[in-house]
Amino acid sequence: MPVLLVGQFVLLAGAVAIAGSLLARSADRIAEATGLGRLLVGSLLLAGVTSLPELSVDIAAIRSGFVDLAAGDLLGSSLMNLLILAAVDLSVRSGKKMLSREGAAHALSAILCIAVTSLAGLAIVTSDKLATGSFFGISPWSWAILLAYIFGARMIFLNQRIALRISAEAQSGDNISPPTKAIHKTPFLLPSLVFGIAATVLCFVGPQLAHVAGALAEETGLGGTFVGTTLVAVTTSLPELVASLTAIRIGAIDLAIGNAFGSNAFNIVLFVVLDGFYDGSIFLSVSEVHAVTAFVICLATAIAALGQLYHGERRIPFVEPDAFLMFFVILGGLFLIYSLG
Repeated sequence: MPVLLVGQFVLLAGAVAIAGSLLARSADRIAEATGLGRLLVGSLLLAGVTSLPELSVDIAAIRSGFVDLAAGDLLGSSLMNLLILAAVDLSVRSGKKMLSREGAAHALSAILCIAVTSLAGLAIVTSDKLATGSFFGISPWSWAILLAYIFGARMIFLNQRIALRISAEAQSGDNISPPTKAIHKTPFLLPSLVFGIAATVLCFVGPQLAHVAGALAEETGLGGTFVGTTLVAVTTSLPELVASLTAIRIGAIDLAIGNAFGSNAFNIVLFVVLDGFYDGSIFLSVSEVHAVTAFVICLATAIAALGQLYHGERRIPFVEPDAFLMFFVILGGLFLIYSLG
């Protein structure tokens, strides 16, 4: 019954919200304890964990034959993450803006997201026109996505290490004691334990929440591609939303931005896993409408990166790169996807 489904949805969403909040807070402590920095922990560790619900949901969809739903969920979740990023940035009235020079350090993560998403879009468009075969049951496009992500993640890691070293040297030059002493005083075991428990809860509850959302979506009568891109994707993006809001609340802006861009890149890497579970190339079987979603993601991410690199403080809405323009592009993309799907 719809009432029962709604009740289940509310309870599961509450559990996801609690788990997402604990993930963000513990990730912030881990970043401080290890000295890795919020950018790196947000882009790789937190982003990977908050993207795990998509993996289990989409593997189940692949096994049930709903390939378009799986692809739509991954790409749609990335689109929702960017929508969340723009909405949260618009809600910040004072302090640091994420789509400004304050977030310039994340431009590298944004470019990585554009690179892997572009590869996914090209794979969807060209797979039926090019006989590429497979290696170990996985298409060459998937291998290209995986390699691009690995090299990009390595660049982010090395870039962050260099930035932290330069910061430490600058502090030493100003006769400010380096942050290493504070790092050792920050407990590592407890936040790691909390992070692990919250991640386990999220991995268990997240797929259940998406299943309930899918059951509710069946009564809407919308096209399968649109449902996969919006309704189920919104549900699986809930961990990212909660984690980002919590990160903003505790002042960890780098954690919030890193989570958004990192989750989007990780979502595309999950195509590699789904390709392994699918009999044949997953890119050959999905609707080309999903390529539109991929290219909208690239456009919106490019606007975000431009906003972070642009020096202008006062910006003309919808003309210069800011959250307003990004929000408008994403909503326009959703309308286009709905019209095509």
